[in-house]
Amino acid sequence: MHGDWVPTAPFGWDPVWVATLLLIATYAVIMSEKINRAIAALIGAGLMIMVGILNQEAAVRGIDFNTIALLTGMMLIVSITRRCGVFQFVAVWSAKKVQANPAGILIMLQIVTAMFSALLDNVTTVLLVVPVTLVITEELKVKPWPFLVALIFASNIGGTSTLIGDPPNILIGSATGLTFNDFVFNLAPIIVVIQLVTVGIFHLMWGRRLHAAPENRARVMAFSERDAITDWRLLKQSLGVLAAVIVAFVLAHPLRLEPGTIAMLGAAVLMLLYTFGKDAETQSHEVHHTFAEVEWITIFFFVGLFVVVHGVEQAGLLKMMAEKLVAATGGDLAVTALAILWVSAILSAVVDNIPFVATMIPLIKSMAPSFGGPEGLMPLWWALSLGACLGGNGTLVGASANLTVAGLAERAGHPVRFIPYMKVAFGLMLVSIAISHVYLWARYL
Repeated sequence: MHGDWVPTAPFGWDPVWVATLLLIATYAVIMSEKINRAIAALIGAGLMIMVGILNQEAAVRGIDFNTIALLTGMMLIVSITRRCGVFQFVAVWSAKKVQANPAGILIMLQIVTAMFSALLDNVTTVLLVVPVTLVITEELKVKPWPFLVALIFASNIGGTSTLIGDPPNILIGSATGLTFNDFVFNLAPIIVVIQLVTVGIFHLMWGRRLHAAPENRARVMAFSERDAITDWRLLKQSLGVLAAVIVAFVLAHPLRLEPGTIAMLGAAVLMLLYTFGKDAETQSHEVHHTFAEVEWITIFFFVGLFVVVHGVEQAGLLKMMAEKLVAATGGDLAVTALAILWVSAILSAVVDNIPFVATMIPLIKSMAPSFGGPEGLMPLWWALSLGACLGGNGTLVGASANLTVAGLAERAGHPVRFIPYMKVAFGLMLVSIAISHVYLWARYL
């Protein structure tokens, strides 16, 4: 246990039970979606301290500031980058490359979304790609539903391949010291395979039946992608900073830098370039505007969640669960890894994969003695990442990107409903997990 704080509980109750009840109550409220998830997590965190499971110092120790800095920094970089129109440019360019053929656009947008999700993060990517997709489908007079489902899948699959692509990977990387390169080396090969299989399945399901009238296709072909770029100077600056940030992620280990530092410094440099030479008032306005675009709900959701999970960890519940899990799998690494893969996938489809992974990380860490130290846990981390990130595709509440797409689509008058989405998505998600199962078994076990 960290520090000198010993968990206590009121009325002489067992701290393990009190912490567990608080965790379950917090998750239940988050899943009900009746109360905003940031409020639910922060109240859960406050109660962990109020009842004595943690004190404030122990609670602050539980917050992973590297994750918070990485998320905030990348949100700031993207907030400025999107103003130059580069993402709209890519979407229009890719639609025209396939002569505005809806089946071709379905394939191109999935590839573009998967690549953006690997380099930015999947929530940001769908915020940028979905509005352009809706404009294109409207002009072609085709149903947006297949495109929206395909974009959700592509964003979660692409995001799995890197440290920064999906919040669960950010959590895993930060907690274990795994680098950007580790994620690319271990996960990108299988992610390429899964993405290609998914593109093929969507083409067979929907793509080959998508047709648009010649006059509608001509309208899309008349879009000018160059008109999408509103600020060429900003385009050069933001692409320069983004490239530098990604190079720094790759070299983070020799540079002895954490991803959070790199993202924050990149954001500060880009804000400096963007506001340089403007008068004080304009500068202040631009910086306000940029910070306002950060998804503070997500950031504070993480802060509260870290404290809640840390409380359960301090109380000793996760250590007990880890011992039970190792006992159930007979201490067999292969059985444990594949159990983590499938359980993570099914549960991440039911609960948001971020709180699930936040709970699993300390649980897996406490298995280290059973598998010969931290090195022996590597297959378990890759199993957790693949299970949680890909499992998030199974239902609408499985990942933040899914809810973001649903929100954007609803605003545009094309609601994505829970049950119709799940009917299509759950089986497809299981296909991607089956492919991951074979990969893990062949490569690590």
